Parts: sequence; structure tokens; C-alpha cells
Amino acid sequence: MTPETTIYPGGRLTILESVDSTNNYAMAALRTGLATQGDAFLAMAQTQGRGQRGKSWITEPGTNLIISLILRPARLFLHQQPLFNCAVALGVYDFFNFYTGIDCCIKWPNDLYWRDRKAAGILVENIVGREADPAAADVPAQWQWAVAGMGININQVSFPDQAGRPVSLRQITGKTYELVPLATRLCSLVQQRVDALNDPGLLLAAYNERLYKRGEIVMFRKENRVFEARVEGVDRQGKLELDTGLKELFATGEIEWVLP
Repeated sequence: MTPETTIYPGGRLTILESVDSTNNYAMAALRTGLATQGDAFLAMAQTQGRGQRGKSWITEPGTNLIISLILRPARLFLHQQPLFNCAVALGVYDFFNFYTGIDCCIKWPNDLYWRDRKAAGILVENIVGREADPAAADVPAQWQWAVAGMGININQVSFPDQAGRPVSLRQITGKTYELVPLATRLCSLVQQRVDALNDPGLLLAAYNERLYKRGEIVMFRKENRVFEARVEGVDRQGKLELDTGLKELFATGEIEWVLP
């Protein structure tokens, strides 16, 4: 059966009944020339959804936003990917906060929280290549495409055996939502934030204003070390700055939050 396609202001939204992973589907469409900037793929069911650091993401079919948006990071270099990730996170924040109006925040590095409960996760993957001879060592790698995979809890009301104390938009507002209109709004808001990357200082300030637990003392784990630290902010390299008595910076994957 041919997938249904909807046009929205930023591109095309394709609705898929079931895929292994919307990011995989979007990557394959890009590599075969069947997709371009602004195209998005919304799955009603996903069999092998994944998050950061190899974690899986499980959702009830037909209840949530399982979507991947193709973006072209024009005029950006690979070292600017942390700022690009911040822009995507802000777009997801704008979307969810539009419906809740309060208590949303971004949990470093890739989650959206409502109060102390996980509402969404983000996984950005990239296609990198060389426009000239790929064998030439002096040719800089070009950041050609980014695929922003987003899983957002919308209508699901039961979350057995999942970490992060998940919460959905329906649980917060008491309303049931149609997924396709939400998907087009989400894609538009993410693209607006990515377009604002010409002012990275302003974008990073907006991200830090919405940072989960900023200014609070939280427990973290690094390998066998468990320690308390005050959350200070995120820098342009995407590192989390903590005050442990000293100022320390941690990259994605170096530490884990230890939350009740």
C-alpha cells in the first residue's frame, strides 16, 4: 500500500503504517534520492526504535509521535553539531510547551521533561561526505544532511517498565489528539529553531533558560564515582557544566543523571 503524504509549509509528511525505525527509513530515502530538506516520516508503529547510547524506545502503536525530520545544515560545520542539537531540542520544547503551557524543560542531552517526568526523546543522526574526491585526505568532510528522530508521548496512558517516569500529553491535559496535525506543527517549529542558528549565542541562551535542574544540586554518576553537583549550563560544544566545588565539563555519554 502506498504511504499517505501530506504537504505542510516546510515540506512533505509521509505517514507510514509500520517501520523498523523512522531514522533508518529517512536515511534510506535520502541515500536513494527520494527525500530532501523538510521531508518527514511519521510512523504509526515502530519495531526497532532507538535512542541515545543504544537505548531502545517502546511505544504503543498509533498513540504517539514517532517521527524523523530531514534537515540540511546549510552553512554549518560538523563541530557545530551540538548547537544544531540544541536547536532541535528547542523546537520540541516549543511544540510540547504550546499544549501544556507550563513546566516543560530540556534534560541534557536529548530528552524533554514535564516536571520530573520524561515526555520526549531525540536522536539526531548525520550523513557526512566529501563533495570532491573522497580519497583525498585534504578534502574537508561536508555535513550534508541531518535526520532528527523524535519520539513524543501524546495519547499513551500506560508505560510499563520504562525508565524516566514517562508522561504523555493526554495525561497532562486530559485531551486526545490527532497525530498528523501535531506532526506538521512539530516539524514547522523545529525548522524555525534550526533557521535561527545564525545567532548561536541567542539560541544557546534560550536552551539554557529551559535546562532541566539548572541552578539545582543533583546526583550524577561517572563510572564508579557518584557525586553531587550544581547544574550550571551547557556550552557551545554541547558539554554540561557542573559545579562540584570546581567547574567541570562533561561530554555526552561521560556521566549519567542519578534521579529519584
